[in-house]
Amino acid sequence: MFYGWYVVACAFLVAMCGFGFGFYGPGLYVASLHAIHGWPIGLLSSAVTAYYLAAAVWTAFIGDAIRRFGPRWVVVAGCHALVLGGAALTLVRSPWQVYVAFVGMSVGWAAMNGAAISAIVAPWFDKQRGLAISLALNGGSCGGVVVTPLLVFLIARYGFGKGMALALAAMVAVLIPAALLVLRRSPIGCPPDGAEPGSAAPAVVVVSTSWSRRGAFHDPAFLTISTAFALGFLAQVGFLTHQISYLLPLVGAHGAALVVSMTTLAAIVGRTVTGSFVDTVDRRLVACANFAMQAAAIVVLLAVESRSAIYVGCVLFGLGVGNMNTLPALIVQREFPPEHFGRVVSLVVSVNHIAFALGPAILGALHDWSSDYRTSFTLCMSVEIAAAVVVLLGRRRV
Repeated sequence: MFYGWYVVACAFLVAMCGFGFGFYGPGLYVASLHAIHGWPIGLLSSAVTAYYLAAAVWTAFIGDAIRRFGPRWVVVAGCHALVLGGAALTLVRSPWQVYVAFVGMSVGWAAMNGAAISAIVAPWFDKQRGLAISLALNGGSCGGVVVTPLLVFLIARYGFGKGMALALAAMVAVLIPAALLVLRRSPIGCPPDGAEPGSAAPAVVVVSTSWSRRGAFHDPAFLTISTAFALGFLAQVGFLTHQISYLLPLVGAHGAALVVSMTTLAAIVGRTVTGSFVDTVDRRLVACANFAMQAAAIVVLLAVESRSAIYVGCVLFGLGVGNMNTLPALIVQREFPPEHFGRVVSLVVSVNHIAFALGPAILGALHDWSSDYRTSFTLCMSVEIAAAVVVLLGRRRV
């Protein structure tokens, strides 16, 4: 079997741990710290905002780090950062220490997020890059299905300190040996996709022949990718952050847990199905359809007040969740030279992380102002529609 698929399997594990502890975990950490210390949720949430903003800075350079040091050592370093930051959260005694712990953890999240996964997998594939990245990033969704429930169980059973220690130790025991054994700096002479040497490469539509961070914000291709997905992530992360609060009064605790699980599973299905055909179609059109689908999902939630509509709306929204992490890298692959892939993707994801940080706070402020989620979700719908328009503005005809 082509060695690149072993890399995909390892990247799946990296994503599962990175997203489990670094993306789905912070909400649980905030709840635990609030229960233990009684510190205000708003104060603790601002530490999470600082976490994502710091991660945005590190993510801008993660492609260069992987190219210089190799994915093996970047992942190992990221794993240690998550462990040290997570352990520090269990020892904090003052609110300012929470900020320090979260900023430390942000290094780990940057080393194991979507930009890192794309940069690890991309050199091994060309024709099948869309499928490979989609499969690897499904590990992120599995982080919400596997790691988060494990954290909830261990913390409930053993307390925040011991529960976190056990979960983090399990991550170290599984992830570091896998990274050291499997990950390599480059395809070590193997042609992409395991093709025979000298076989013809697929046509690539490159619309940007030179690239630098300084010039990126004057490049229409980069601007339309980064702006569209920043808008999309503002809506998506904001919606997912407030999803449980929205669901609890409508379907109860058990119903909310079921809907969240259905949303996460839908993300896996959506990303896998899209990955099976995205390499053969216009990727900007796929992104446009993805934004439109999530906007339609929110319309369902706003227009129909019934349990079945809630299920349909959240599953429909979930079908687009996984693609949000995959599509930016696939569009970049098509529109930028291969030697710039890691740097461009890293900067796009960095911009997205700013939206990560702002989305939940904006929706929360609108909820407090209007006393319900209709205004917040209407904003999400409008932002998704705007993202669908923006991503098409950069479309090039060949």
